[in-house]
Amino acid sequence: MPDLILHHYPLSPFSEKIRLVLGYKQLAWKSVIIPRTMPKPDVVALTGGYRRTPVLQVGADIYCDTALICDVLEHRQPSPSLYPQDSNGAVRVVAQWADSTLFWAAMGYGFSPPGAAFIFQGDAPEAAKAFAEDRAKMRAGASRMHPGDATSTYKSYLRRIASMVDNQPYVMGQQPSLADFSCYHALWFTKRIAPLAGIFDATPSLSAWMDRMAAFGHGGMEMSDALAALAVAAQSKPAGVENEVFQDDHGIALGSRVTITAESFGLEPTEGELVAATRTRYSLRRSDARAGTVHVHFPRVGYQLRAVKPT
Repeated sequence: MPDLILHHYPLSPFSEKIRLVLGYKQLAWKSVIIPRTMPKPDVVALTGGYRRTPVLQVGADIYCDTALICDVLEHRQPSPSLYPQDSNGAVRVVAQWADSTLFWAAMGYGFSPPGAAFIFQGDAPEAAKAFAEDRAKMRAGASRMHPGDATSTYKSYLRRIASMVDNQPYVMGQQPSLADFSCYHALWFTKRIAPLAGIFDATPSLSAWMDRMAAFGHGGMEMSDALAALAVAAQSKPAGVENEVFQDDHGIALGSRVTITAESFGLEPTEGELVAATRTRYSLRRSDARAGTVHVHFPRVGYQLRAVKPT
């Protein structure tokens, strides 16, 4: 079975979500550290345009977005499960809220002036400026929360999550689920910012829950690099998609030239041949001089499929 290769960087909250899922499932994986800002030529060679972090590579199959990556890891190692049968739907709804609404409140709080000063301490002034410009491009003109508004909102969300773990070990009950990992990663980022970590003092049950989550660790990590990952892709063949059930909601036939673009944040499109459109994901075939022929996979939720108009 091909190795799991995670393209990520240490302070990426969504990467921590996946690192912790790998630990929960006790999976072995290879770590490729990528830049936190563009340019990311090695990542784009694999994805064709998508540049959000992290990206999971399995041979010549490239998986974008942590929602899909978690499904891939669940298939790879079904037990322990991220999706308890009695609360699967609720787990996914809470996870989607945490990955969007909770996350952006946490980032608004985290990048308040004292938080930003701590994050970029020791860096050249140009580093903070480059990061801000990079993320502004990813927002594509969308507004960001004022730090004061983000602080008020974040405190409310923390109290709500704390109430969910006051009398049970995990967000949805006695067992961890995707809801826990999705709520955790934004809070993990806050806790790493020393001047801001005191926000958790008011919710001791939340701090205890975070300790339980952190104890899962990161699984069996082995360091690798981008050149090795590209070589793996070039030497591999994508997994077959011939038997996938085609769900057509757009009137776009398989084999069409299409783009896949995130609905919000990180709007760089990936172009390729549509080779699968299942109930839950899209798959594109594309070729790159260094990565060879790859399949790039996206979840349906949160992404836009568009046909490429002939020139």
